[in-house]
Amino acid sequence: MIKDKDPKIFACISNELSRQRNGLEMIPSENFVSLEVLEALGSVFTNKYSEGYPRKRYYGGNEFVDDMEELAIERAKQLFGAEHVNVQPLSGSPANMAVYSALMKPGNKLMGLKLDHGGHLTHGHPVNFSGKYYNIIQYEVDKDTELLDYGAIRVLALKHKPRILLAGFTAYPRQIDFRKFREIADACGAYLMVDMSHFAGLVAGGVYPNPVPVADVVTTTTHKTLRGPRGAIIMCRQDLAKKIDKAVFPGLQGGPHDNNNCAKAVAFNEALQPEFKTYAGQIVKNAVALAKTLKSGGLRLVSGGTDTHLLLVDLSGLGITGKDAELALDKAGIYVNKNTIPFDKESPFVTSGIRLGTPALTTRGMKEPEMKIIGDLIVRMVNNTDDERIISEVKSKVMELCSKFPLYKELSEKY
Repeated sequence: MIKDKDPKIFACISNELSRQRNGLEMIPSENFVSLEVLEALGSVFTNKYSEGYPRKRYYGGNEFVDDMEELAIERAKQLFGAEHVNVQPLSGSPANMAVYSALMKPGNKLMGLKLDHGGHLTHGHPVNFSGKYYNIIQYEVDKDTELLDYGAIRVLALKHKPRILLAGFTAYPRQIDFRKFREIADACGAYLMVDMSHFAGLVAGGVYPNPVPVADVVTTTTHKTLRGPRGAIIMCRQDLAKKIDKAVFPGLQGGPHDNNNCAKAVAFNEALQPEFKTYAGQIVKNAVALAKTLKSGGLRLVSGGTDTHLLLVDLSGLGITGKDAELALDKAGIYVNKNTIPFDKESPFVTSGIRLGTPALTTRGMKEPEMKIIGDLIVRMVNNTDDERIISEVKSKVMELCSKFPLYKELSEKY
């Protein structure tokens, strides 16, 4: 119908599908959802307004919305072992904002990982609401190991006594010891909050420690490794449930996006299946294999490797920037993002590194042999960012590889 009634938008959709099919999506926060998730996103739940919570709405006609949202909640509880779940946050940043407003007042102390050391904008960066509304204390990774130094974090927390101690990352390639964070939070009288947006799918698949039983509050997006729609949820102890729910609605949001919550429910059900554990395990195996190939090709990896789905590559020794590498790889159909590295001398608009991930490649069915091929292509590209002949050769190899792992075959008749 779109093709006939809105051909310009149809062209945008068709072109984007072609880009996804014929390129290697290696941004670690991106993934490919199932057709069932896409179907739920385009369902008639789009039409409904549902301010409030199940069985307690401010609008009529919500009986089936209630059924759907309760399914989403129960599935998330089962998936992560949570006491209470709010599935209504529209995205990760609003989810974090809701938690802060529930547990803190403006000017209270928030302690999180610095952005250029692997944290997120909402973990206290000065340009973000978190850095503007709260008194921010930020911890760093160790300069030599590029790993979290729990002793240094403890000293900083005991000195400043934050209201919330936040663990989580967007560009830290190693596992976090949540029990050590719990001990630090207890020692300084802080709430322990975990933002597991990046590794939630690995937690669901049993290949990353689950912070939910340890933390007071856990936020996560539902895309990324969890392979659901773009959105978020908040999980917390039962005694914090009312505060969290009130902070989401009416504190921050009006009506929830019911079609998105429906798609979350579908994704949670997918993550509860046995095959999702195999998928999550393969994500990590692929990341480790990719890391091995990149290191063999002479690239330096921050912290020396990865335990997760992502890698951070330091390009400063090659005389190119993250921006240079991102643009060159983009031309070859390899999609990554420029990213700061710890103690980066470049600006966030330029950076000294690139961030790579394996969730989307794994969704397509690629495994360790493909990671060897892709790693070699990346090494070749970052050493020849201005060579148009090599860019063309790499692009041809990328398209050949992608053709062996077709994406959304069922949509071929439509697009």
